[in-house]
Amino acid sequence: MDSNLHLPLGQNRKAATPKRRLLSPERLLTVLCTVAVLGLSVYATLPQTGLQRPAPETAATEPQKDVAQAETPAETTPAAKNGGMPVAHSRSGANVEATTTDDGSVVTKYTPKSRNGSGPVLVGTDKVGQDPRMAAMPNDALLEDTPEGRLPIVGADGMRPVDHYARPWSGTRSTRIAIVVAGLGLSQTGTQRAIKQLPEEITLAFAASGNSLQRWMQEARRNGHEILLQVPLEPFDYPDNDPGPDTLLTTNAAKENLKRLHRSMAKITNYTGVMNYLGGRFLSNADALEPVMRDVADRGLLFLDDGSSAQTLTGTISKTLESPQAFADLQLDGQIDETAILTKLDELERIARRNGSAIGVANAFDESIAAISKWSNEAATRGIEIVGVASLATDR
Repeated sequence: MDSNLHLPLGQNRKAATPKRRLLSPERLLTVLCTVAVLGLSVYATLPQTGLQRPAPETAATEPQKDVAQAETPAETTPAAKNGGMPVAHSRSGANVEATTTDDGSVVTKYTPKSRNGSGPVLVGTDKVGQDPRMAAMPNDALLEDTPEGRLPIVGADGMRPVDHYARPWSGTRSTRIAIVVAGLGLSQTGTQRAIKQLPEEITLAFAASGNSLQRWMQEARRNGHEILLQVPLEPFDYPDNDPGPDTLLTTNAAKENLKRLHRSMAKITNYTGVMNYLGGRFLSNADALEPVMRDVADRGLLFLDDGSSAQTLTGTISKTLESPQAFADLQLDGQIDETAILTKLDELERIARRNGSAIGVANAFDESIAAISKWSNEAATRGIEIVGVASLATDR
């Protein structure tokens, strides 16, 4: 032990024992090969289930009789007309191939359909009603270009503006009331007050002779309102009482009245129907009224009669045409006083409870807006549902 003290440090250590390798590269390769061989052997013994793709059927086993290519709607709407984003119809986006076999079975094959352009596409907005995020934008599939401007039409797939732009409702069997506030666009301050202060369930009607209608329409739609277009019709005391430019007259030929109607229709978009502005004489003349109501119906719109004329023929003609039609039960602001209007609204509620539904019409006076706002907020507590007027049209 003493001799070890004189040795240099570290020279008295034992030599390190070399570590044994648990698995050499040669052995690892052998193990992997063995596992692969065993795996292939097991896979080969499996039955032809979903783990393997079955062999394609031959014509001898199941011959085809005919192949039909299903039609799909029009291509994606150009982005330039839709705020920078293209809109695809609800049934576009796929090629559908139907094959009928000898035993009568039909095999349907779906394959992706190519589209022009790149980036996101809005799909199906024409089938499920308008997306609230796009409420201020017109659906181009429901418009046509004419010399008078862009007019509403029924879409290629049967979608009508009255359905597409209608405000949704609960679908329950509650008592339903629609309130239409008319005359919007005639007064800038009155129009702005109505859009801002009235609950979104209230339907707004824009006068065709109003100003900045497209801007007001967009704001109303963004705020959730269903909207109508008021068209001027000849009253009994015309021309002393003149509804304004492009008034439809009983003395005009049908072609002239339709031209005037179309000029009014082109003022805005996104409306569910047409409502009369005055028009006692015109509404009572079947020869003048029928072509107008037929054109409105053919374009997929409802016709709302404001109930101001006792001699109106709108109900009779709409039944003949089997077209969407609604009739107002009460004029709410014949007396421009907030208390009187609240009394009329209570009367409208009694009518609705008796008949299941009712429609009231008012103008965009300050007193009317205040009374309707107050009454509407209280109505829900009494089991009343305020709905868009389209939900109460006869054929819906």
